[in-house]
Amino acid sequence: MEFRRAVQRVDGVGVGVDGWVGICHVVLDEAHALWHVARDNVSCTHVDAALGEGGGNVGTAADSDLDDALVAGQAVDDLCSGVVHGGIFMSHRTIWLPMHVDVVPVGDVSARVKREASDGLRTVYDCEVSMHEPQPIPSGAYDANRDQYRAEEFIDLAQRVGTGEKNIAITPQDLYYRRRNYVFGLAYLSGSGSVISTHRLQTSSDGGFSNRSATDIFGDRVRKEVVHEIGHTLGLEHCDNERCVMNFSPTVREVDVKEQSLCGSCATQVT
Repeated sequence: MEFRRAVQRVDGVGVGVDGWVGICHVVLDEAHALWHVARDNVSCTHVDAALGEGGGNVGTAADSDLDDALVAGQAVDDLCSGVVHGGIFMSHRTIWLPMHVDVVPVGDVSARVKREASDGLRTVYDCEVSMHEPQPIPSGAYDANRDQYRAEEFIDLAQRVGTGEKNIAITPQDLYYRRRNYVFGLAYLSGSGSVISTHRLQTSSDGGFSNRSATDIFGDRVRKEVVHEIGHTLGLEHCDNERCVMNFSPTVREVDVKEQSLCGSCATQVT
């Protein structure tokens, strides 16, 4: 199963409003209206910095898929200067890039949890996963009356600092949402942000469902929850199939019963 976005490379000679003539390499992301421009000024041997990006980021010159489209060593972090206003362009082949999910650890998240989350996402979605620098717990997220943290604050943090198309915060803190006693995770449907909490996933027993070790059971739960929440960001709602990872699972027992993958019906909706 692959979740990818199409980008198309376009080469040509561009004419700038300031009078320069340069060789342009443009990468167009059809799904997200993103684009990058790198230019070689033909009047000198020095390679100018990339002109910019619009609306997001499909990668920098460090991405192997884009090595032939961007000048090595250049970043594409500036806003578009708008100097290119015309030219002769020729389309090249479409490049397919994997979906990028940025995992944002919030608080003291163990290496084991990070590894399980990354492995689960790659296995199910065949996506690119990056691990963000650890972030402090959002100020104002703690509710003293409940001795819990508001899940929405963690989603907002993931969206704000995350660098992926999809961003998921992971925290050991106990989370709640509105009137619910607690949540294992939360996501904005078809949005870019989500969160999971490992606090209540650490129950040692799975009710006799298997004879595996508590460590293995916990690892499976982490995998299932990150896959579940990213599924919501892809537009999937809860599934009635109790074996599907998108099944609503308010208890760890129900998390343990379901599998780590999407059922056929859910997979069809997002591929």
